[in-house]
Amino acid sequence: MARIAVVEHQPTCPPALLGTWLRDAGAELDVVRPHAGEALGALASYDGVVVLGGEMSADDDATVPWLGPLKEQLRALVAAEVPLLGICLGHQLVAVALGGRVEPNPAGQTVGLQPVGWVAGVEDDRLFAPRPGARVLQWNNDIVVEAPDGTTTLATAPDGSLQVARFGVAAWGTQAHPEVDLPVVRRWAETDYDDHRLRGIDQEAALAELVEARDDLARDWQPVAERFVELAGGRS
Repeated sequence: MARIAVVEHQPTCPPALLGTWLRDAGAELDVVRPHAGEALGALASYDGVVVLGGEMSADDDATVPWLGPLKEQLRALVAAEVPLLGICLGHQLVAVALGGRVEPNPAGQTVGLQPVGWVAGVEDDRLFAPRPGARVLQWNNDIVVEAPDGTTTLATAPDGSLQVARFGVAAWGTQAHPEVDLPVVRRWAETDYDDHRLRGIDQEAALAELVEARDDLARDWQPVAERFVELAGGRS
């Protein structure tokens, strides 16, 4: 059985659907919660590692004490070719740990379902082939503006930014949120309500679109979790 560590940065960004998919695929999960005072531990002792999203920036080492040590471990995981998946902030942390750069999106926060611009050749990727689907949920402020050396672009967002990538041999990142369910997104919407109203973002339309598409999204993205367990299981 593959043992997978899931690093959770805050309670409002849980593993959600991804946790269910990984367990259903036969993985044993350890959710590590540094925001609650838990130590990161030796992530390299696991067969695979997932790093979730959060409201902080990937460069907030001075105010989020576990980010610096986590980046050190991420570099070691990439070097050791331990299967690694970063989601949103997790994706950005892997990029920064390897020498990339993250900044606020000049276009502002991206909210709702967005097209996935899969590139030619993604069919050869061990995790994202066959390509999961044409849409995915985005809910982010920051983006990777400079990818580290050794990055393979697998998909771009409508604004041209890096949406899905492979870092080296066995590390992947996605700027999107394929893992969240509707209750999680509703909590995010409540938190961002005033800001979205000022910016003219129609939350209700975005949520309604997610409700309509959620079964298709699960069908498209659950196989990625299953393949991640297969990759991790190859090390156990």
